[in-house]
Amino acid sequence: MEEIKSDSTPQHRLISVESDAVLSKPVKSKRVASLDIFRGLTVALMILVDDAGGDWPMIGHAPWYGCNLADFVMPFFLFIVGMAIALALKRIPNQLMAIEKVTLRTLKLLFWGLLLQGGYSHAPDKLTYGVDMRKIRLCGILQRIALAYLVVALVEVLSRKTQACDEPFNHFSIFKSYFWNWLVGACILIVYSALLYGTYIPDWQFTVTDSDSVHYGRNFTVACGVRGSLDPPCNAVGYIDRKVLGIRHMYAHPAWRRSEACTENSPYAGPFRDNAPSWCFAPFEPEGILSSISAILSSIIGVHFGHVLIHFQDHSARLKQWVTMGFTLLILGLVLHFTHAIPLNKQLYTFSYVCVTLGAAALVFSVFYALVDIWGLRYLFLPLEWIGMNAMLVYVMAAAGIFAGFINGWYYEDPHNTLIYWIKKHLFIGVWHSKKVGILLYVIFAEILFWGLISGILHRFGLYWKL
Repeated sequence: MEEIKSDSTPQHRLISVESDAVLSKPVKSKRVASLDIFRGLTVALMILVDDAGGDWPMIGHAPWYGCNLADFVMPFFLFIVGMAIALALKRIPNQLMAIEKVTLRTLKLLFWGLLLQGGYSHAPDKLTYGVDMRKIRLCGILQRIALAYLVVALVEVLSRKTQACDEPFNHFSIFKSYFWNWLVGACILIVYSALLYGTYIPDWQFTVTDSDSVHYGRNFTVACGVRGSLDPPCNAVGYIDRKVLGIRHMYAHPAWRRSEACTENSPYAGPFRDNAPSWCFAPFEPEGILSSISAILSSIIGVHFGHVLIHFQDHSARLKQWVTMGFTLLILGLVLHFTHAIPLNKQLYTFSYVCVTLGAAALVFSVFYALVDIWGLRYLFLPLEWIGMNAMLVYVMAAAGIFAGFINGWYYEDPHNTLIYWIKKHLFIGVWHSKKVGILLYVIFAEILFWGLISGILHRFGLYWKL
């Protein structure tokens, strides 16, 4: 397991001098509490939607088109990663040292991503571990973060000499000073759009490999023969993943299984319709190759927000830049969606989805910044701040279910008779006489608040899990 370090020096700080001074000498700065709180909120949302989304589908991932609460989590993470890149790399003057740090952190993210989401861990529901290498899932949350982090961080490091750090910044010059970021972003958008709309999708076949399915071992053919489709069976995102990753290495339980075309219980999970189309039984990778390329845009916008934080000295100037961009992105994304030009789709990571989720991220962060870093209402969000300061630990233990899996390993007579099962049944579901309400309250209090307090204790002793 990655080393858990005792560190009294926070990682992300509010820098109140120009970046050339940052590169030349140590800086007196204070931690950006609003960024920690936003990160903590995002981790908490991940726990909430993962563990309560099955009973509350309106907060779980949208089956295909649209955007539910769960669909904001990944863009929020990538936005935060971008802000952190801008703040952290400004304090590393040596280019080679910065590249080494970026490369090492990328490799660590890839390792933990494969370990936690590749299929090796069966926590928290099954007391087993191990994965058939022929079916290991190659993509996942941390792998997508690793790609975005690597690309954006390298652009930030390698374009440092072109950044005009000695000029006074205004709302327009800051875009010019970091034009390489926007150029890379434009190239990413062009490549993504060209592949999404220009790739020809032929008919394809697959074999059901889920041993729990009544169709296990059966071969299906999906008819396509189209170009530019965004529908579930015949889009370029799935086609590229099937060709590059291999269908056996993709996510076996995609959200589209909850769509009306697949099940009568939609938006809840349920048995497939008798006349369900063949693609309902197929795997699909929600963190696939092409969609992850588009996801880099989320971190590029985050880097810009970090640059504003560094170079703008006045709170109102920062908020003006952030809020203006936030509303612009939000309105643009909604217009693209409701005019049916580009629909919102998290699975494909469409441009409208990028705009809406990043607009929301910008506005949410701006609210936290005003409440916490300007008005000093930090005490209202302490559990979220503590989670945000130990986000990796809480993600692994709570969101990935490792701690729950460990507790479930200590059962009485029957593997389902565990402490967690007893707490859910008697202290939450039994008290409220409702599974939906009980599960929701269990996740809020026994998971999110619990890990908030644990993170607070670790913070008290200066213990943080850093990659």
